[in-house]
This record gives sequence, structure tokens and C-alpha cells, in this order.
Amino acid sequence: MTPAARYAAAIDVLDRTTNGQSSEKAIMAWGRSNRYAGSKDRAAVRDHVYDVLRQKRSLAHLGGGVTARALVLGLLRVQGIDPNNIFGSGGYSPDALSLEEEELTVDAMPESVAMDLPDWLWPIWTADLGDAANSSAHCLQSRAPIALRINLGRGSLSYVQAELGQEGIETQTIDAVPTALLVIKNARRLRHSKAFIKGLFDMQDISSQNAVASLSVRKGARVLDYCAGGGGKALAIADMHDAIVTAHDIVPERTIDIAPRAARADVKINLVLTHDLILHAPFDLVFCDVPCSGSGTWRRTPESKWTLTINKLNKFSSLQRDVIEKAASYVATDGKLVYATCSVLRAENNDVVDAFVADYPNWICERVSQQLPSEINDGFFFAILRRAQINL
Repeated sequence: MTPAARYAAAIDVLDRTTNGQSSEKAIMAWGRSNRYAGSKDRAAVRDHVYDVLRQKRSLAHLGGGVTARALVLGLLRVQGIDPNNIFGSGGYSPDALSLEEEELTVDAMPESVAMDLPDWLWPIWTADLGDAANSSAHCLQSRAPIALRINLGRGSLSYVQAELGQEGIETQTIDAVPTALLVIKNARRLRHSKAFIKGLFDMQDISSQNAVASLSVRKGARVLDYCAGGGGKALAIADMHDAIVTAHDIVPERTIDIAPRAARADVKINLVLTHDLILHAPFDLVFCDVPCSGSGTWRRTPESKWTLTINKLNKFSSLQRDVIEKAASYVATDGKLVYATCSVLRAENNDVVDAFVADYPNWICERVSQQLPSEINDGFFFAILRRAQINL
């Protein structure tokens, strides 16, 4: 496919999303109906689509509308590509620019538009993030970093880095996180690499790795990953700490990949259903990565940024308060609870923790950490709380 044909395909995919189809389903549908497209073509089309979704408001401003065609026109202008080299360039290119598109005059952008955030959210965002509001929003406009967590039971950081290097995958170390490698070249080779098949690493953001690595877990401690999902935190805990790890999720189907991932990493994780969880309690440590807006990871899931509303945010806050209370019930006396989100909003983070501690005086918040989106990591919040023994 020519570059112009790839942009035309991105317009096709984006048109499908305007009818309510998710971007992932739209990309898959396009791929099935265009089987001539090679892997590089499919990757390029996907990149164009996600570049648009991350910057939807500012690109609409630059392209003169919210149609898929206008958004791609805005993208080309941001990328510094002459639209006339793409539109109407022949073959399978998009139709040539109209006179109106050619002569479009772009006014100054309001700040919320330039930062690609909804108008209702911008005042909350600036209040919560302060001086880092613009830089954090700007990070979410670009592609997310790809980070790996080394499975220490399989090999050292230097060994895994060398193994990846032999397959043309270039990485760099992160001084603050001894288990992390940041991929800087050929990330698309990871899933099919020999190193991955051998279980030398798992994909995990640096902020999440840092949260797990910072935990103080005694040998033989009983640890519960309460909202386990695919098991990323459980796998990290099992690899980094000499503990007995249990994983649970209220929707068991979400944990289907944990067993094969654990086998590949050579760690043991016990899977427990909700109705059996009380039989395994109490736990010395409960890690509770709760459902949230995902505002710290919106460059990975940009559609979530545009579907969040104030009502949804309030519902998340209510749900999070319910989940932290339930998770706390499984913690042993003098045990610890880690409350975590991939959000940067106070309503889902500090406010939930403060309300919990106010309602339950026997709980003490020992530490709070907020990582904001950066060039090397996603946004991530966690608080470490301890259940204090009450002397009667």
C-alpha cells in the first residue's frame, strides 16, 4: 500500500467508529475485508487511527470538522505533511481536497482543545494536576511507551536485554526500577520473540512495576491480588517476592490468561472465586487495583477519554469506595492493603482513600504515591494502608 492508501484506509476505519463500532473491531473488520494488506500496512493504518483518537479535538479544529476525513486532514497538518501529497494523489488515495478544505482558516485553539480533553474535565484536570496539567495532557497525545518486566526467576536484566538484542529488539534500563526495560526499537517483534516464548519477560508499565517493587513483603506472606484481571500485579508479586500469591476477580473470565502466563514465567498463583475467598482469608497483603477511568493510560485507550462523563466519574468513585471496603475485609490484623488505580484524578485516588480512613479509624494510611504520565511511564496511583490492632 502507498502512504496515501494507508491514510485512506484510516479514514475508512474511523468512519466505522462513528457508527458506534470500537476502534479495535473496526480495525479488525477492515483487515478482514482487505486481506491484501501486509503486516506493515496494517500496523501503519492502526497507528494513524490511534494517532487521530488521541488528538481528536485538536485535529478536528485543524481539519475543520469531526468527520474521519477532516480528522485525517488535521493529522497530516500536525505531522507536517502536505495534504495535497496524500489527498487526490492517485491510486487508492482519498479524494482531492475541496476548495473549502484548501482555504480553511484555523483560529487559535482553546486550551482544553489544544490539550485534547473534554471541556467539562479541563477545570478538574487543572485543579488536580496543578503545574503538571499541561505536560501530562500533552503526554497523552502521543504513543505510549512499551515497557517490559523481567521475570527474575528466568534470568537477570542484563541477560534478557542481551537475548532481546540478538533478535534486533533494542531496550534501555531504568535506574529507578531494577526489573524494567524500556523498548526503543522493534517493539512489534516482542510477541513472537524467543525471549517472550521462553518466559523471560512480561509486558508491564514501569509505574506498575515500581508499585510492586516498593512493597515490603515478608517471606511466606499470604498475598491477594483482589481485582486481578489478567494478573499483571499477581505475576509481578510472585516473581519479585517470596510469597504465597492468590488472584481473584469478580468476573472470573478476566483471569483466564493467568494460569498460562504463570506457567510461562515459572511462578505459582492460586486462582480463587469470590464465594470461596473468605475460606482463604485473612491475607497479610491485599493488592486492590480497582476499576477506574484509566485517565493515566488514555494514550493506550484513547476512546475512554471521550466517553468519560461527570456521571461516569462519580459512579467510578462510588464503586471504588465499595471495592476498597470489601478488599479491606480480607486483610489480617496488622496486615496491609494497597489501593491502586491507573487514574490521575483525585476523585478516584486521594478522595477515596481519605474517605475510607475517615470511616474506618482502625486503618492508617502509611504512604501515597502518584505517578503522572511521562515519556517512560503511565499515570498510576497507589496508597499503602495498614490495619492497626485495636487494644480493648
